[in-house]
Amino acid sequence: MQILYEDNHLLVVDKPAGLPTQGALPGAPSLISQAKEYIRRKYRKPGNVYLGVVSRLDAMTSGVLVFARTSKAAARLTEQFRSRTVEKTYWAFAEGCVEPATGEFVDAIAKDERRQQMVVVPPGATDAKMAKLTYRTVKALPGATLLEIQLETGRKHQIRLQLASRGYPLWGDFKYGSKQRVVPGIALHCRRLVLEHPVSKQRLTFESAPPQAWNKFLDRAP
Repeated sequence: MQILYEDNHLLVVDKPAGLPTQGALPGAPSLISQAKEYIRRKYRKPGNVYLGVVSRLDAMTSGVLVFARTSKAAARLTEQFRSRTVEKTYWAFAEGCVEPATGEFVDAIAKDERRQQMVVVPPGATDAKMAKLTYRTVKALPGATLLEIQLETGRKHQIRLQLASRGYPLWGDFKYGSKQRVVPGIALHCRRLVLEHPVSKQRLTFESAPPQAWNKFLDRAP
């Protein structure tokens, strides 16, 4: 875990792939437990350390993630995410040549409980939620495309599903049909978050470089 920014109200970190934001079981390794331990040691805080989870990344996804250090900051940041005023930019390696080079995906999606994954469903279907993103091609590789994605909504597995449903699964995402292995995690990275500081109201931009494991693919790109 790398610290990108911290003050009395925020802790912004660079999440590694393979580490869940929160542990599924008590005591299981998680990003929030590591972040709390960092705060506890640095500031010599006794007892329980408060950190509010205002956004999440899938366990196998890397990149920028923000925690709130106070309940007031948590409430204000949660409202920003809810009202979609936070700008969320992702990079992803998708299998195949994504066409057109720029575009927009809008789908109704829902959870398939039997398969334990998200699926595209007809609008108006039970429990369906609208999912929207825009994308542009950054670089083309033989058999793959590096995309920059602006996430307009924050649905579970949204980017993974919307690309896979069009025949472009993310590298390493075997759950949604990938055949290309990426270690660690999947080829999805939160590249940038832009949000308003919950107290000063200043617009802040946080960025994270793609994982080192991506370098061999980036170096091959024209």
